[in-house]
Amino acid sequence: MVTTSEVRVESQIEELQEKRPIMVVIKGLLRKEPVGAAGALIVLAMIIMAVFAPVLTGYDPELNSFEHMLTPPGSQFWLGTDQFGRDLFTRIVYGARTALFVGFTTAFIGATVGLVLGVMSAYFGGRFDLIFQRVMDVFMAFPLIIMALAVVAIFGTGVQNVIIAITIPFIPRCARVVRSNALSIREIPYIDAARALGYSHTRIILRHMVPNVMAPYLIMVTAFVGQAILLEASLSYLGLGVQEPIPAWGLMLQGGAEEYAESAPWVAIWPGVAISLAVFGFNLFGDSVRDVLDPKLRSQ
Repeated sequence: MVTTSEVRVESQIEELQEKRPIMVVIKGLLRKEPVGAAGALIVLAMIIMAVFAPVLTGYDPELNSFEHMLTPPGSQFWLGTDQFGRDLFTRIVYGARTALFVGFTTAFIGATVGLVLGVMSAYFGGRFDLIFQRVMDVFMAFPLIIMALAVVAIFGTGVQNVIIAITIPFIPRCARVVRSNALSIREIPYIDAARALGYSHTRIILRHMVPNVMAPYLIMVTAFVGQAILLEASLSYLGLGVQEPIPAWGLMLQGGAEEYAESAPWVAIWPGVAISLAVFGFNLFGDSVRDVLDPKLRSQ
């Protein structure tokens, strides 16, 4: 039988969760953040390019054609070919799949794990919070690229290992941000009421605390995607990320950035433009999401 106290607690929770962050983001971008909408268009174009890659190009991204090596941009090859005769437009289009897969996977896993750990640290507090935060400090003491290089050196190269290498540095950064928000939520009376009613720790964390820190979580996810794309390209450029013949923008830069900088500059220009546009679009979108969901910025 449901008591009056339980009904009151549930009603308070529903009131706090009335404004869903996703709806707030969409409305805010359309009305007040035209720059963020431009970033969202870049992201959407990148997603469409990755999904419909076979329709947009008729070439095989992994097929070598030594008859067309280093062909300049023209009617047959819009962006030219690389040193193996592969169409650059095709490899850039298919490279968007690699970038988005690594970007979204690492951002979602890293932010989600950091979300749960950050809320747990704030909820339990005490010695658990103290030890957990010191461990997070150790991870955050290393720059993202250094930590990713260390993980790749341990696990090896390949798409799966690159995902692991980029995900691990994201976890403490999201956990620290979420914890600061969860600390204030822990002091709200309905959390004490939920404890008094005998709710389990798991239920309080997942049902009553996690939904109320979704705003910083969404901000971190959008910010992490752009960082992950740049990290993946950096690792691939260094030869520690995605390996041939998988199309990847960083790997395309590795093959033509230095050797063909003068004789065939298009080999390095177009992958660099693709990386810049992708990171720029996600950064614009992420900044606008932050402006929409941050109460202080929204009030201004």
